[in-house]
Amino acid sequence: MSSIREEMPVLAHHEGDWKGTYILVDTQGKILDQHQSHLTCEFPVDSPYSYYQTNRYNWADGRKEEHKFPATYRDKAIWFDTERIAGKAWEVDDHTIILWFSYKGMPGTYLYEMIQISPCNNYRARTWQWFKDNRIFQRTLIQEERMR
Repeated sequence: MSSIREEMPVLAHHEGDWKGTYILVDTQGKILDQHQSHLTCEFPVDSPYSYYQTNRYNWADGRKEEHKFPATYRDKAIWFDTERIAGKAWEVDDHTIILWFSYKGMPGTYLYEMIQISPCNNYRARTWQWFKDNRIFQRTLIQEERMR
């Protein structure tokens, strides 16, 4: 039995459904993209994955995407290795998770994401720092609220 809930209590607070807005900006703050999101964070039982996240995105022009991110658990971190990304997430304090990941289709590019959950566990603020060849080139700003 996995001890993920005990060893990653901040991550456990993220369980459930979240709605929000993603805003992608360049290093000068110019908006490059904006879309709505619905994320589901789960801790499956009887699965090879300790954590499972489904991301659904909707743009104003009608475009939609859905991506699934199963993760394994070890060493007080969750580890992703899907067709789309590779990376890991770990807790740094009572409200913050850091996620490092790279897109497999974007060589030389990686991201650091800081995820902060409010003390009431109903709001999240997330920031992605995008790097290419070790230089920042854009950021994603995400504001989310737990769905009731």
